[in-house]
Amino acid sequence: MSKKNKIEINKPQEGLSNPFSSIKLEGLPPGPAKLETPAPEKKPGRKLGRVVLRKETAHRGGKTVIVVYDFESFIATSEIEKLGKRLKAACGTGGTVKDREIEIQGEQASKVRSLLEEEGFRVAGIG
Repeated sequence: MSKKNKIEINKPQEGLSNPFSSIKLEGLPPGPAKLETPAPEKKPGRKLGRVVLRKETAHRGGKTVIVVYDFESFIATSEIEKLGKRLKAACGTGGTVKDREIEIQGEQASKVRSLLEEEGFRVAGIG
């Protein structure tokens, strides 16, 4: 068996000038050691109203789902979707948002309750 000559596809390109080769860094002030991003401020005592938790297993093949519902009318649907995304990420499970209700897969009632209380909701329902 003889080795086949391979055609090199990504040859190093020579003869092109580096556009940054003429930049001189001497005399420039040092940059910041670490970029500081301010933490988002949570308003103390911020009340977003009451929500209710319920556990469902019907029509789900025996799997448990925690449903968060009964959001106040002043809370936008987009905010409910963002909250659902945060709850799913924090619980490490799947879920969905339908008709102003958040569904979180699994037995996550205590986690969901504590996360909603941190967000500023009063939580009723299963506990």
